[in-house]
Amino acid sequence: MTSDLQSVITELESLLTVGTGRRPGLSFASLKRTVEVHPFDPGDLDKPTPAPRWDQFAPRPPGAFGRLLGGAARYEQEEAAARQKYEHRRTQYAATEVDRLRRLDMRRNAYDQKVSETAAEVQRYNTEVEEFERDIYSGDSDAVAQFFTLVLDASPYPDGFPHQTRAIYRPEAKELVVEYELPAQTVIPSKRHYRYVQTRDEIDSVERSIKEIKDRYARVVAQLALRMLHEVFTADPETIIEVATFNGHVSTKDRATGQPIRPCLISVSATRERFSTLVLTDLDPVACLKHLNALVSPHPYDLEAVRPVVDFEALLSQYKFVEGMDVVASMDSRSDLLKMTPTEFEHLVRHLFEAMGMKSWVTQASKDDGVDAVAVNEDPVFGGLCIIQAKRYSKAVGIESVRALAGVMEDKHATKGILITTSWVGKDSRDFATRHGRIQLIECEEVKYLCKEHLGLDVLISLPKPPPSRH
Repeated sequence: MTSDLQSVITELESLLTVGTGRRPGLSFASLKRTVEVHPFDPGDLDKPTPAPRWDQFAPRPPGAFGRLLGGAARYEQEEAAARQKYEHRRTQYAATEVDRLRRLDMRRNAYDQKVSETAAEVQRYNTEVEEFERDIYSGDSDAVAQFFTLVLDASPYPDGFPHQTRAIYRPEAKELVVEYELPAQTVIPSKRHYRYVQTRDEIDSVERSIKEIKDRYARVVAQLALRMLHEVFTADPETIIEVATFNGHVSTKDRATGQPIRPCLISVSATRERFSTLVLTDLDPVACLKHLNALVSPHPYDLEAVRPVVDFEALLSQYKFVEGMDVVASMDSRSDLLKMTPTEFEHLVRHLFEAMGMKSWVTQASKDDGVDAVAVNEDPVFGGLCIIQAKRYSKAVGIESVRALAGVMEDKHATKGILITTSWVGKDSRDFATRHGRIQLIECEEVKYLCKEHLGLDVLISLPKPPPSRH
């Protein structure tokens, strides 16, 4: 238990060094998709059945003694009957072959059409990415704000850190203003360590001092500010940003009134030139903020607010802001899941499964507007590693997706696999999942139910046609 507490503290103390040690995980190349299709599967249609042979039907000729007893006449009758059966079977075989080749041709045409449609969709999407890139390089304020919001949202943080950002780009000043939701003070463990008391045969916890908690929280806030400024300047594709401003807020309740408040605990602005002189791996974050003339709450743990260097709310009358991915909070009561962006869908799926008890969520976008995720179910009996594949489809999910999930489960030694889709799966997929025993299929109607049950969201899935009946 003590080692777990120390691991949390170590993780919090290394926020800045970890952030500066990685390149931003977002690039225009990573946003693009490639055409990936499975090889054509003819099933058994590419294998003709053996043609009937005469020797399979021909009667056995009579011997010499048989001919003396009238066997020759009987043989001629049997041969004639066998010949008739043989010709009938040949006719059947020819018809069967014609039908096989027809079905093989239909299957090939359907495959070619799917490949063509997939390639066209990928091309359309990649064209939009290229247009997005051109808009950024031209200094379009909306595109620049959206790009850096994606960059900051893609940055990994410990559990308990919200991923809520808003960004505004001021092209005339080449300034990016970022408003970020800070973690609550409870991110600092209140326990320092545990000790065994032999006389009582009990384990006691030793509380962390209030001063230490306040100091550590102040360091977390300082590291976050510097890390985000670093990520902005590092991810800048062509020095679009000359000035970066960070405002850190925390959502909480006023201890005196119980009313919700969102004080600004830190506000710092830096030019690219000045920030480039900092050696982030060797400095003290709190001292560095003083060097940058940041406005920092003298008592951030006590929620003492400061006035931001740049007032984000005041800029809203001049610029359009781009908000990060707190999807659940921003969805209205009838949001259409099929109209969400892939990133929005990823965050919704994460929120849903976290509400259902999953932990240690790690995702990567799949090639088909879906999500591939690895999560941990902490249930002591039924828990373990869980592979989750989410498909934002408007048509049926093929059995190849279910088989692929089984393969990933085997590779990662997962105890369970879940395929969740906005559409439906066919009977073959359900039969496969039943035989496998550790795969759960969640289709459109159950998705809507789970969103309502666990997130309080009454969502819409506007499928072009109703899912087929299971009966």
